Amino acid sequence: MLNKLIDNHFKLTEHNTSVKTEVIAGITTFLTMAYIIFVNPSILSEAGMDYGAVFVATCLAAAVGCLIMGLWANYPIAQAPGMGLNAFFTYGVVLGMGYTWEAALGAVFFSGFCFFLLSIFKIREWIINSIPLSLRLGIAAGIGLFLAMIALKNAGIVVSNPATYVALGDLSEPPAIYALLGFFVITAMAYLKITGAVMIGILGITVLAIVLGHNEYGGMMSMPPSIAPTFMAMDLMGALDIAMLSVIFAFLFVDLFDTSGTLVGVAHRGGLLDKDGKLPRLNRA
Repeated sequence: MLNKLIDNHFKLTEHNTSVKTEVIAGITTFLTMAYIIFVNPSILSEAGMDYGAVFVATCLAAAVGCLIMGLWANYPIAQAPGMGLNAFFTYGVVLGMGYTWEAALGAVFFSGFCFFLLSIFKIREWIINSIPLSLRLGIAAGIGLFLAMIALKNAGIVVSNPATYVALGDLSEPPAIYALLGFFVITAMAYLKITGAVMIGILGITVLAIVLGHNEYGGMMSMPPSIAPTFMAMDLMGALDIAMLSVIFAFLFVDLFDTSGTLVGVAHRGGLLDKDGKLPRLNRA
């Protein structure tokens, strides 16, 4: 009875799959994207947000997003906090423009409300379908390059230079060595099609850094940190300042094209686009 209900809702037979296959695919997807629960709080903590609170919020947001995408939109696409928007939040708005993270959170709230309106009135769907497929696929690659640049900077592989803007950093420093080693390990495992290559690479390099004394061991298990330091901490009145309008619209457009580019890119790889290169039921996704 349960299997029949699941099959009717998710149309497993129609898509030539089974409950067992979907469970394995779900575990594989989790292992592939689990690095986000470490990277997201690491980036946002640089803006002054509590690492533990962001860690828990990241897990909760990903869980709720995946449930909505699976049960409502009925697409096999996992959801989690965007790695493009969090980088823009920290390095562009808070550290770059000098706003507090509370005011920046308020701007995120208002941009999210605008995004919601664009979605329910199908304006977002119209915008996405108006962009050529090649450009939609290129957006995801461009965001990836942006994140790669931030990672190289944080690892000390590239540094700022007044003449050339960027220059090669000191590759003999531990952060640069670990970053390069992790990159090659993850690349090799991905080439060998090892499930959870990113997660395994991150954990492996972390353990190596602990053993060599370049990182502190914090234990294997603990109770989840409290989300109180960041829960409902957004400064809505501060975000209503006239100077924040540009930030709100910047968040909106980054969110719009980041999520749209990634969604179309993943759907293209998964064979979910129709013959015209459009994603059916896009208003739900």
